[in-house]
Amino acid sequence: MTHHGDEHTNAERLAIGLGLFSIGLGLAEALAPGSVARLIGVPSTERTRSTLRGMGAREMATGAAILAQPHRPEWLWARVGGDAIDLALLGGALGSEHTDRRRAAAGTFAVLGAAALDAYCAIELGRATPAFSRGRERVHVEHAVTINKPIGEVYAFWRDVQNFPRFMRHIEAVEATGDRRSRWRATGPAGTRFEWQAEITDDRPDERIAWRSLEGSDVEHDGEVTFSHAPGARGTEVRVRLEYAPPGGAAGRAIARLFGEEPEQQIREDLRRFKQLIETGEIALSDGPGLWRPAQPARRPEDVTKLAGVQR
Repeated sequence: MTHHGDEHTNAERLAIGLGLFSIGLGLAEALAPGSVARLIGVPSTERTRSTLRGMGAREMATGAAILAQPHRPEWLWARVGGDAIDLALLGGALGSEHTDRRRAAAGTFAVLGAAALDAYCAIELGRATPAFSRGRERVHVEHAVTINKPIGEVYAFWRDVQNFPRFMRHIEAVEATGDRRSRWRATGPAGTRFEWQAEITDDRPDERIAWRSLEGSDVEHDGEVTFSHAPGARGTEVRVRLEYAPPGGAAGRAIARLFGEEPEQQIREDLRRFKQLIETGEIALSDGPGLWRPAQPARRPEDVTKLAGVQR
């Protein structure tokens, strides 16, 4: 059993390396398509540069998905599919008289090697047991906010899990599947999507709600929210504590932070929206400040609501 766990750890490390390579390659293709075209021996035409930019966007999206979920073999198989497309394009270029066939052949062998490595990593990840992630380092997050409303009202709003997409930016939908169980859908870095099921493990009205994700979920975490009287009769103090296993470890957290998806940031921003929503009945949205004017109410509120990632 230990040997199998070590194999999976190595496969995850390889996946993270391939994810970083994918992002690096994607950046080169997107930002310097002419240089990449010359490197692989194809004419640097507008069509070629446009194609390479599209390939770069694909590489970056796949790389971000791998770093977000390095344990999922699907993302590595997506890279294999991308490799197949690249090989087909290079094969077509080899038949052109304007192509430097020596460089194009070298590029083809490089893609074949990458495809083999991607396939190997995907197969190794597919052999893993569901329990592989239990030994990961867990990260603790905690944040609090004071809300000028009675405890009973604040607790009741939070207890209805279907309210969460109204103030949680990255939550697309929450479906109650039972008295204490629910199914969640969320977005992550670069448009990646996550799903998990959660269950409430402790529910004390007006005091505490605790929960955990169920086995097999994309996001492994548990946490609690507590409610207490704020000092000076200023309403209710809401404190959220969360522990989670970051997909991809430190590398996954670093990439998530670049995309603004770090859970510490999410909780802080979500609690600010929660406070606005429960105190005023809505979340304040604006066009944002410009160099010539301060922030002001949006002309098209539905557009700003979509950008803010909240539902009304």
